[in-house]
Amino acid sequence: MLIDNTSIAIVGGGPAGLTLARLLQLKNANVKVYERDFNKEARVQGSPLDMHEDSGLAALRKAELLEEFKKTFRPGADKMLIVNEQAEILFSDHDTKPEEDFGTEHFRPEIDRGPLRNMLLDSLQPETVVWDSHFLSMEPQNDGWMLHFKNGTSAYADLVIASDGAHSKIRPYLTEQKPVYSGVIMLEGIVSKEHAPHINALINGGKIMAFGKSKNILMGQKGNGDLGFYASFKADENWTINSGLDFSDNTAILQWFKTEYPEWSEIWYELFEKATIPFIPRPIYFMPLDQTWETRSNVTLIGDAAHVMPPFAGEGANMAMLDALELSEHLTNSHYSTLQEAISQYEITMRKRAAAATKDSLENGERMHSETALATMLEFFKGH
Repeated sequence: MLIDNTSIAIVGGGPAGLTLARLLQLKNANVKVYERDFNKEARVQGSPLDMHEDSGLAALRKAELLEEFKKTFRPGADKMLIVNEQAEILFSDHDTKPEEDFGTEHFRPEIDRGPLRNMLLDSLQPETVVWDSHFLSMEPQNDGWMLHFKNGTSAYADLVIASDGAHSKIRPYLTEQKPVYSGVIMLEGIVSKEHAPHINALINGGKIMAFGKSKNILMGQKGNGDLGFYASFKADENWTINSGLDFSDNTAILQWFKTEYPEWSEIWYELFEKATIPFIPRPIYFMPLDQTWETRSNVTLIGDAAHVMPPFAGEGANMAMLDALELSEHLTNSHYSTLQEAISQYEITMRKRAAAATKDSLENGERMHSETALATMLEFFKGH
């Protein structure tokens, strides 16, 4: 096997990195995951994920975790409402969504990020994840790399795999191409169901997509009942700074919402009045669709580090986990004579696949933030 006697460092312990570690350990590879979090409890995980049959679920199946996933996912969490600014329901599949199960083409079971991460962590050999390892830099050594971390430690690896997100510190070792701003900001908030009773009653355990004229609220209910929501709108890339907003001030954010979403009903105010602070502004980026780089034998990219994309098609985490699946298969494929050949074939396929998904997501984002977003998205969902 190509990676026999090869030390592998995966930098970043998100879904892609942990899935890859699991898949490689099933092939008896020597792998470590270097994660910047202090421990597994250090970070509040974001919005739920829906797993797709040919990507996220395919990776979990290959990782021998599908049965465990079935114990953890949230049936019914994929049910959808589309509403207008007044929170009037114009589309619902709560009563009409067909009964689907694993193996059904369009079945997209939902799971919270925390349980997904814990499931993947529990599947790894002890001491696989090296916590409190905030990557700073690396330098060539022998045929591999010496990695340096913020806590003062260093580690050698023959092969480094960047799974460290959209602003990857490893990506520049392969390419100077940087993410491109999409034109959309998503202001993230979380509020307990007790503090948003009207919206909680409306969402009923599923998802809401609320469309106005070029401005949206997108939300889903977490497993603990909390409502995770995003005010999504077009703005300048530097809006976070130029807005002058204090994202730790509920009153200021509520006033901003009233000003910027003037046609929207007061029912939405409860999201902002009692939300856990701070709100998190997230400018949405994507990688150039024609990106390329020269393959190296000792470093490559997966997930957002390779192809960050807007979230408007639900493909980001699924593409990342498919990266893990495909890279693991290339690295353990006896048909390749060198690591560079195996990595090159993975990267060619990955870039093409990711570009198509990114294009779809960008187009969907344009529909969702157009002046006719409500009518457009209603037609889209009713057609499906």
